[in-house]
Amino acid sequence: MDTEADTCRKEVVPKLVDAGWDSPPYAVNEQRSFTDGRIVFVGGKARRGRQKRADFILRYRPDFPIAVVEAKSRYKHAADGLQQAKEYAEILGLKFAYATNGREIVEVDYTTGIERDLTSFPSPEELWQRLSQVEELDGDIKDHLLSPTFPDKDKPLRYYQEIAVNRTVQAILQNRKRVLLTLCTGAGKTAVAFQICWKLWNSGWNPKGKNRKPKILFLADRNVLVDDPKDKDFSAFGDARFKISGGEMSKGRDIYFAIYQAIAGDESRDGVFKQYANDFFDLIIVDECHRGSARDDSNWREILEWFEPAYQIGMTATPKRGDNADTYNYFGDPIYEYSLAEGIADGFLAPYRVHRIISDFDAAGWRPSQGELDRYGREIPDAQYGTRDFERIIALRARTEAFATHLTTFLKQSDRFAKAIVFCVNQEHALEMRNALARLNADLVKQYPDYVCRVTSDEGDIGSGHRAKFQDIDKTTPVILTTSHLLTTGIDAPTCKNVVLARVVGSMSEFKQIIGRGTRLRPDYGKLAFNIIDYTGTATEKFADPAFDGDPVREREQVINDDGEVIDETDVTNETDTPGDTETTEIGDTTDKLPDDTDPSFPRKFYYDGGGVEIIRQLVYELDSEGKQLVCRQLTDYTGEKVRILYPNASELRKDWLDPARRADIIEKLEEKGIDTRTLGEAVGRPDADPFDLLCHLAYNAPLRTRRERAERLKREETEFFQEHEEGARQVLDALIEKYAEYGTAQFKLPEVLEVPPFNDWGNVVEIAARFGGGKAMREAVNELQKRLYSA
Repeated sequence: MDTEADTCRKEVVPKLVDAGWDSPPYAVNEQRSFTDGRIVFVGGKARRGRQKRADFILRYRPDFPIAVVEAKSRYKHAADGLQQAKEYAEILGLKFAYATNGREIVEVDYTTGIERDLTSFPSPEELWQRLSQVEELDGDIKDHLLSPTFPDKDKPLRYYQEIAVNRTVQAILQNRKRVLLTLCTGAGKTAVAFQICWKLWNSGWNPKGKNRKPKILFLADRNVLVDDPKDKDFSAFGDARFKISGGEMSKGRDIYFAIYQAIAGDESRDGVFKQYANDFFDLIIVDECHRGSARDDSNWREILEWFEPAYQIGMTATPKRGDNADTYNYFGDPIYEYSLAEGIADGFLAPYRVHRIISDFDAAGWRPSQGELDRYGREIPDAQYGTRDFERIIALRARTEAFATHLTTFLKQSDRFAKAIVFCVNQEHALEMRNALARLNADLVKQYPDYVCRVTSDEGDIGSGHRAKFQDIDKTTPVILTTSHLLTTGIDAPTCKNVVLARVVGSMSEFKQIIGRGTRLRPDYGKLAFNIIDYTGTATEKFADPAFDGDPVREREQVINDDGEVIDETDVTNETDTPGDTETTEIGDTTDKLPDDTDPSFPRKFYYDGGGVEIIRQLVYELDSEGKQLVCRQLTDYTGEKVRILYPNASELRKDWLDPARRADIIEKLEEKGIDTRTLGEAVGRPDADPFDLLCHLAYNAPLRTRRERAERLKREETEFFQEHEEGARQVLDALIEKYAEYGTAQFKLPEVLEVPPFNDWGNVVEIAARFGGGKAMREAVNELQKRLYSA
């Protein structure tokens, strides 16, 4: 019987060749995986789930996919593959999907919404004509849009990056002056920005119609956010690059980099940006655009408005809705979005585990005794202080010490060199935390003086040096960085395994950026997941918020008159930032200063150094196997639920379990959900139970038997089966059953098990198989043994 592979090779490929898809510049990607497969933990070990693999991706150009084809075996209906073809087309952003069994072809044309049966595949030019007619892609647009991306064999564009590049280039070519891309942290925004610039620059795009390359400005608010792209991702531009800094200017390059602070003006001087004509730049890339430039009252907004004639692309992981910084109002709705949940599900980003740590002061609050004085001899106002007050109004040294002690213990129990970023309330709190961690890890600090460092704006270049070493995957230290706001965004630290929240984060935008510090994967350095250690409740609160990882919601409030006509319409924000928890720039924040009663501009903050704080509860939350929610529940309940989803009752599970091939499929499906049947018994305290009995017990409350009981029952009830074989073969079967009773189902694996005692005492594999009449007969006998074992 022909398989799907036979259909592809014998039927589909010839039809694609007949349609002209094998001739350059067209291309066919056969059996192309476009995701890496979600990382799940099975028995405490990380493994990849199934990749999404298309049978064929048809490309009009090597950088421009246009259709997907899914094949089924000849004996199946062509439409059996239609749902999968449609799913893949929608994920890949393609307008044409095909399902075939080799004889019949079903087409889904998303440009018309029509499904129809075909006898042959359309040619590349036919699909392009259909696409270009609907999307209005004339000849000029075609030349620039289909210009190749920069070839990078080590890091080819992922499918979502390819979509982002092509959609953005198309939008610009179709005269959309403001474009927004929303790509989660770790998704590779800089690589996307580079390829957009490369396609436009390399194809000679120029909106003014002049005979020159476009002038492009890459704009951000921190030096690290422009220096890294300039020196790494954009290095292919060579001498065409220039960074505007220190008053140094150039007008003879093509690719410019700048931070707002370097080109902005102030009350005493005009900004450097005004030394460029307002139409000097053709394209501006605004990185982390939610961080202030789009706000109406921002000083930096003037820069974007000065260069109003330029096409402007906003790039962010978190379009900000609150605090009058409405990214949408300036750039418009995103033309493409890729979320953290998608990145984790695709296996491109690391999954996470949340450790919720609760101290007694955070659980019940803290109230000073009557007349309690702080370290400066001032009486602490009588009030009930809670988590949001700590380190802002009242600094409790014992609480910081308790967090540092817990974190030190956590690292000692896992990996003391697993890199961690501790987000503190302010720079002063970051210093207190650093000092506490240094004292508690004195043994390592003695050997590695920079084991724990503070990185805030006060450190300046020294802090930048610590940050750079922390980011370097080949540097062992620093291991722990304490910070307040400086490392919330734009810091690529691929080996960071612990994100520690020692402050409340009210802003959803900032929370997403903070979590993004851990989402990079580096399997070659053992980084397959990361921990979020939450001392303030921020993570569990934010993850429970529907706004965390859904599509950015834009609500509009409408006012209507008596006739039902809309007379007013305004945006309604769906995100509120906690007062006092706004993002800060590199110049620091006033909460870092000691109290000064003579200067009313400084907040009154009190410092209490007494008392003791205990950790009273620890909870561990894991992202469920669908990546949709955090769960904190027993493995037994989780396993029972997942088994019941696959099989509503025990008889259906038994039916498939009897077949060794189907049993392997069940085990694989459960492993994709993070359930390891081989270690399940140990996990629930019944190591002597058979996995099948465990699954039935947890899912359907069936009686739980040991492997020994199941083996003895088989011997009693299936004597006729054993009598069917000669004495030598019965000896092998008896030994297999004994091995199973002692060690489990892995003992049925042939021929490996025959190479250990007692089997190897009876000869080699061929000699043992001869007892059954040959290898085929032996395998059939062992398979039948397993079926009877589970039917007993």
